[in-house]
Amino acid sequence: MPVPFESLLPFVIISGFFAVTGTGLNVTRYYSNDRKPTRFGLDTWEKQMMERDRRLTGSVRGQSSEPIAPAAFATNSVWYLEKERAH
Repeated sequence: MPVPFESLLPFVIISGFFAVTGTGLNVTRYYSNDRKPTRFGLDTWEKQMMERDRRLTGSVRGQSSEPIAPAAFATNSVWYLEKERAH
């Protein structure tokens, strides 16, 4: 005679693993974004500003309050790495 709650144990185990995996992914994203919420729906302008911030501060989420960029900012441009396009 089957017990009505015998299917609950596998359900709880599977649900628990989904919860642990989701929480682990959320924590990993949180700490990789300098403890700030994950960005989504980024357009080209925001991606360019994130790249600029990365080159200025070393972090995608970091921002600098200095009015003058460091001297290394002039030579670490991404334009030197792109291939020329034939239009």
